[in-house]
Amino acid sequence: MVERRSIDVIPDEERRGTAFSQFTLWLGANLQITTVVTGALAVVFGGDVVWSLVGLLAGNVLGGAVMALHSAQGPRLGLPQMISSRAQFGVRGAVVPLVLVVVMYIGFFASGSVLAGEAVGKLTHLGPVPGIIVFALVTGVMATVGYQVIHALGRVASVVCALAFVYLGVRLLGRADLGHLAHQYHFALPMFLLAMSLSASWQLAFGPYVADYSRYLPRTTSARATFGWTLAGTVLGAQWSMSFGVLVAATAGAAFVDDQVGYVVGLGGTGLVASLLYFVIALGKLTVNVLNTYGGFMSLVTSVSGFRGQRVLSQRGRTAYITGIMIAGTAVALAGRSSFLNSFADFLLFLLTFFTPWSAINLVDYYLLSKERYDLPALSDPNGRYGGWRWDALLVYAVGLAAQFPFLSTSFYTGPLVGPLGGADISWIVGLMVPALLYAALGSRRARPAQPSPTAAGTADTAPEPTPATD
Repeated sequence: MVERRSIDVIPDEERRGTAFSQFTLWLGANLQITTVVTGALAVVFGGDVVWSLVGLLAGNVLGGAVMALHSAQGPRLGLPQMISSRAQFGVRGAVVPLVLVVVMYIGFFASGSVLAGEAVGKLTHLGPVPGIIVFALVTGVMATVGYQVIHALGRVASVVCALAFVYLGVRLLGRADLGHLAHQYHFALPMFLLAMSLSASWQLAFGPYVADYSRYLPRTTSARATFGWTLAGTVLGAQWSMSFGVLVAATAGAAFVDDQVGYVVGLGGTGLVASLLYFVIALGKLTVNVLNTYGGFMSLVTSVSGFRGQRVLSQRGRTAYITGIMIAGTAVALAGRSSFLNSFADFLLFLLTFFTPWSAINLVDYYLLSKERYDLPALSDPNGRYGGWRWDALLVYAVGLAAQFPFLSTSFYTGPLVGPLGGADISWIVGLMVPALLYAALGSRRARPAQPSPTAAGTADTAPEPTPATD
């Protein structure tokens, strides 16, 4: 069960599974309390029920489609997601978006630990701070075991959490005045776009690691099947949870805002039922926090290996990197748990700003310019085909970032074009379109079939088997 691979190519003889595994993993990863809070924010910040639900669905579908396109790269390349960024930014230049990716994983680890720590603390009667620490330790152990246990956890969470959400949904509908909520359909473009931004940012934030969890699928796995099952799982899970959050926020108001975990558990009941719900909350958060820890470890190794020339990593190295991610995320969780809700909203929008240009560049390069073929050995060679730094791609990334700021609306910064648009935030749309068009124009000279590097043969179709890691 303990995984040996990290940033190296997965050999064909070690690949297994079907594309359906992506459905259960991403359904389980989205049926959890933080997704509920994300949906609730659409109402907490002033949106009505009906248009918040529509806006969240639109963002989930659009953002989920981008995320699922990244997922389809996994079986083809057999590599972690961010390694492929070296084809666009250079073996060392990829560290620029990677630094932000690592910050993202630590932030999501922290935000998840705040809510899961409350659940673990109440379940074990230890309190929230020990609960956060216990939760972090369990997360670290499971991330160290790796790929197989992550998918097993996703399968369990997809069933257990789905049953819990059905039960909680029935309880909520018994309390809610559906007639009153159904009449809350006064359309306001800024609030509608805020709801879209919240759900789109949620989905796009999975992009930098989604292929990590499809890279062990057989190379012959259909890209369409991988895309479809990933999209179905992530959209269904996220929209289900976010819709529940919208209805909870519209029904409970301040009672939910002040204590998200306590209110949801109280909605379900007391005694044994409450204990089971605390367990479900912890299980749902464990699933996604293991993804964040594992993804953070992969991104950190990718960053360091670009400068050290590593192609494999020992078990001792895996443990050290994962421990570092766990400690950093736990420290942030303990420091910021008192202002979770407002901080989390700003964090989501911050992420959206920095990852939409990366997604646009990566997808244009992989699907349109490189035609799904990369020279895999050259992805580890700064003197090879992709070079150390690709300044044109980094320039496009910087322009993509800058283009968003006039349209960005957060609590700490509002762009000059937000007012003329009635307060609407469309920065993420600009952040996808501008770099995609620029990179397609500037990168068209790269649109030639990948050839073996002069130092080692192998492409996405014929990758050499890497040397097993040793201590």
